This record gives sequence, structure tokens and C-alpha cells, in this order.
Amino acid sequence: MKAYLISIGDELLIGQTINTNVAYIGNALSDINIEVIESSVVGDNLDSILSELSKAASIADLIVITGGLGPTHDDITRSAIVKYFNTELVRNNEVLEDINQFFAKRGRTVTELNASQALVPKIATPIRNKRGTAPGMWIEQKGKIYIVMPGVPFEMKGMMEDFVIPKLSEMTKGNGVVIKKLILQTTGIPESNLFERLGNLDELLQGAQMAFLPSQYGVKLRITVKEKDETLALNRLNEIEQKIRTKVGRYIYARGNETLEEVIGRILADRGLTIAIAESCTGGEVCSRITNVSGSSKYFERGIVTYSNASKVELLKVNEDTLAEFGAVSREVAMQMAEGVRAASGTDIGISTTGILGPTGATTNKPVGLVYIGYCDDKVCTAKKFLFGDDRILNKQRATQAALEMLRRQLLGISDEE
Repeated sequence: MKAYLISIGDELLIGQTINTNVAYIGNALSDINIEVIESSVVGDNLDSILSELSKAASIADLIVITGGLGPTHDDITRSAIVKYFNTELVRNNEVLEDINQFFAKRGRTVTELNASQALVPKIATPIRNKRGTAPGMWIEQKGKIYIVMPGVPFEMKGMMEDFVIPKLSEMTKGNGVVIKKLILQTTGIPESNLFERLGNLDELLQGAQMAFLPSQYGVKLRITVKEKDETLALNRLNEIEQKIRTKVGRYIYARGNETLEEVIGRILADRGLTIAIAESCTGGEVCSRITNVSGSSKYFERGIVTYSNASKVELLKVNEDTLAEFGAVSREVAMQMAEGVRAASGTDIGISTTGILGPTGATTNKPVGLVYIGYCDDKVCTAKKFLFGDDRILNKQRATQAALEMLRRQLLGISDEE
């Protein structure tokens, strides 16, 4: 099955909104052996949408459309579908009930405009929207499948996970080829170093494919295998994974899409440990990521943002002489911050961050991107030096990731020694 992706919205054309939907959908379809042959972006223009639908139908079996399903005047995708298929809109009572419940949960009144979203093309099977008000559409016409979904990413993802992927998976079974993918997430090692450590990839993969997907948080390794059945595919993936772990296992923090904060949370919860965090340069971002995980109250006690020297002294009991001698961005201060937040909170572990994110604040001996991360428990109190880049926001993100990774390694007893 070949797929064509159409993203609709003026905001995508002018760069006001980044089109993350196409990446998500493309990856999800490839996971079930559907080949994406082309994708396009069109504005909120009826003729443009109709033209793109015709083009897509001429070369693809599956046309996936996102965007333009809202209740306002510029949301014209539904009208385009009606005109393209020469059909009409009919009220769907299940969709209307979904809309009523959506507004009731939020203590809001359904307006006539909102209720109009329960009108769907007569030829379409509605795709229920559990996260918003605009239903999706599943249309099968002349041997083609048309899937229409909202452009709001989390609404689209909900429809993909709950309805679209299960239905398409069932339809694509039994084509003689099973494609399986595995994601291994690494951090703390640059892409080039990771590539070198893995050695001869042809020998490692034996016909499988591997993609390196770098970001400011690390490098994802995506391994893809094709086999005659699922058991063979899974066995090959496991074999390749073990070879990779033998070479770079210390840097792999997750299998699949589990986040680093989820990994850490699971370890802390399993061991009954508690943590507190003192942040300077990261401004609370480490705490934010930890508390993104449901159930983090079991192990996260408190976070303190001590941006000024005075706050470090007052709240964390950092020694004024240490600040004067070594400066706020130093190994010594990072250690005292970690020790201070642990003592103040009574937790098992204390973590700290202090650094120069830039573009100002650097000195000859302390450049932009210099960060120290402290760690303290009942047996060890230490700090590690990092040198990141010149971009302030990227430095903050990298420092946050480094702090979480330092915590993971301490918890698992992974040495920094090569």
C-alpha cells in the first residue's frame, strides 16, 4: 500500500507552525509496512485542496489529510471533501454526544458553531475524537482510502493510535513481509563517536537498516528488519540489539520511546528513593521534566531555583568563601548546592546545576556553555564539568539532559571510565 500525506493550513505554508504531523504519520505508517511516497502542504484554499486530492488519488492507495477541520470560517477541509466526492453533510448523533461531553467536562456551553462539527460527509465513517471536538473521517471510494484528521497534533495522534493504525494494520496483514523496528535511545555521546564505536555496520546489521537520529538530547538509533514472519523479525532485532549494547551499552538509557525522566522515575520508585533538586542555570527545567512523569510525587520531594549567589547562601547554605574563591560556576559550588538541597529536604539524593548559558556572562577561564552538575547521596558527593555550545536555550536543554543522565548513571553504578 502506498500513501500520500496532505497537510492543510496557511500557518504551515508561512512557517508559523512547524509541521510535526507528517513526521509522526510517516513513521507510524512505515511501522506497519505502508510506504509513504509523497507529502505536500497546501493552504486554506478550496481549489488547492481539490487539486491535491486529485493528484494524490492518481498515484496512491491511501491518502491521509490533516488540518482544516475546526469550526471557523477558514477551516474548509470538510467542505472540500464534500465537493470532491459530490456528497452531503449529515448529523452524526455519536459525534454530537462526544462534543457535548467534551464541553460538559470543562464546564462550558456548546454553541451552535461547535455543534455544527457533528455534521460529517454522508459517505464517511466518523473517527471519534476523544481529545477535541472535530471528528475525523474514514472514506473508502473507488479502491482508495481517505483518512481525514484534525491538524492539532495530540488530537491527530489519538485518532491514529485508537483507530487508524489498528484498522490499517488489520488490512495490511498477510502481505508476506513483516517489518519490525526498534528504537534505542542514547545520550552522552556524540553521533560521530557513536558511529565509530559501532564499527562495521554491514557486519553488525547483516542486511537490516539503521538510522542515526540526533538531537540536543542525544542520538536515537532506529533499527529496521524485514522478515517472513514476526518471530524471525523479533529474533533478528534482539540479536542486533545485543551486539549494539556490547559496544555502547553504557550510553543506552531506553528501548523504545520511554523518556529519560521516565527511566529515572521507575528506578527511584522501585528502590524507594527520594530526590530534591537545586537549579541555577537550568531555571527549573530539570524539575519540570521529572514532574512530567505521572506518579513523580512518590520520589520527588522539592525543587529550588537559586539563581543568585545570595539565594544559594540563604537556601542551600553554600559557603560565601567558596563562592568568593571559586565562583558560582564551579565544581565546589555545584557540590555544595547538591549537598545543601539534600540536607534541606531530607531526601536520599540531591542534584544541582550551575553554569554559564550565554551569550553573556563568560570570562577567559569560564566560557559560554560551561556547566557543572552536582550529585550527593549518603555515600558520595561529586560534581562533573560539561562544555556545551553557544546557544542559550540549547545549552539549557543539554544541561538538563546531562543532569538526568548523571543521575541515571549514579543510580545504576555506571562509571564514566571508558
